[in-house]
Amino acid sequence: MSLPSEMIAALATPAGTAALAVLRVSGADTLGLARALIGRTPIARRVRRLDYRDVDGMVLDDVLITYFAGPKSYTGEEVLEISCHGNPYIAQRILEDLLRRGCRPAGPGEFTQRAFLNGCMDLSQAEAVMDLIHARGEQALAAANQQLRGSLGLRMQELVDALLAILARIEAYIDFPDEDLPAEDKFDALARLSRIILNANELIATSHYGAILRDGLKTVIVGLPNAGKSSLLNRLVGHERALVSAEPGTTRDFLEERILVGPHCLRLIDTAGLNNCPGTLERLGIAKTLERAEEADLFLVVVDATAERSPALPESLQAMIRQKKAIVVMNKSDLCPQPPPPLPSTDTPVVVVSALTGEGVERLKATIADTAETFRHDPTNLIAISARHAEALRQASECLNSAIRRLGDGGPIELVASDLRGVMAAFGEITGRIDNERMLDALFSTFCIGK
Repeated sequence: MSLPSEMIAALATPAGTAALAVLRVSGADTLGLARALIGRTPIARRVRRLDYRDVDGMVLDDVLITYFAGPKSYTGEEVLEISCHGNPYIAQRILEDLLRRGCRPAGPGEFTQRAFLNGCMDLSQAEAVMDLIHARGEQALAAANQQLRGSLGLRMQELVDALLAILARIEAYIDFPDEDLPAEDKFDALARLSRIILNANELIATSHYGAILRDGLKTVIVGLPNAGKSSLLNRLVGHERALVSAEPGTTRDFLEERILVGPHCLRLIDTAGLNNCPGTLERLGIAKTLERAEEADLFLVVVDATAERSPALPESLQAMIRQKKAIVVMNKSDLCPQPPPPLPSTDTPVVVVSALTGEGVERLKATIADTAETFRHDPTNLIAISARHAEALRQASECLNSAIRRLGDGGPIELVASDLRGVMAAFGEITGRIDNERMLDALFSTFCIGK
């Protein structure tokens, strides 16, 4: 894959009216463009204030221009950043002028893709750029920052180095077929491969937490009709997101909102009430409730504290709740002349609240935050891989298991080496050390323009 050189330009800040807007240029002739705009050779990383004049000499805005010399720039190329007033018309006029001066519009993620192709970051760091932009909570932000600084790349390099040491010895035995592999060397290789697969599996185990960081903790609100599920959603969100009525069965479909609880992002999902005698439309809503429940990380089981007996949820849902994390929310405490009777002994946390008045909601949030903390695979390790990383590591794990079986059974050493080369290729997909153009194009197409 050849390294890019033509100049690209794009708006690097969101479209719309704001105090400022930033446009970014990168490419081989960016220094010449900077000279034309400034009137002299720019000093790298020194901000210049000037009137931006288009090719016809018309002043478009009072701007700040900063030139970054390659390779010490974001893309590794010559880069120019122009800060103008955040009027969309001004930003668009400047962008149009940059295109007239020889730039072409940048594609989605093209600046970061150039940074990767020019060796400024590995692929895991490039993906962390988007994680950083879209981080929805303190833990997600910390994990993205750690990955952007190369934590996953360093971890993978350690595994690659360990694997190369084993593969080099095995390849030596292939090159010298008259020499048999001594038993002690075979056992040493098996021990080393076992350590590599253990480290790979430790990373795979973080993939679920990675999904939680990137998308939020899937928190499904369930309960019988009129227990106050939608009222609780509105109270947690802070505004009337769901319609609330005294009539049972108001919610016929699921509603979804994201909120922050402490350092954690929650993907709150309000579902239809689990009516034992539903109508046709309610049945469809209940079916959707059970679908959402299968994907849940955490359940908020809302119980009407004024009810004479505990609700009987469907057995299929109870089985899901037993297998996952759950918090029982005793709602409508404002209607109880005395505290509601305790539920049968259980390890599930129980919080008494009033969704109407807000009483107990802060305690509920604290309980949710404590529960969310238990999803962290290792509190001291912020590495949390993505689904793409997990798939590559699973492929590596399969090849490692195959190599261990062949080596243990005394199989052909050439097939062991082939398995280990498969592991190397899978590891390479994570940091982008292999040339897979289609994979790279698909990955960077998910980035925003200007990044």
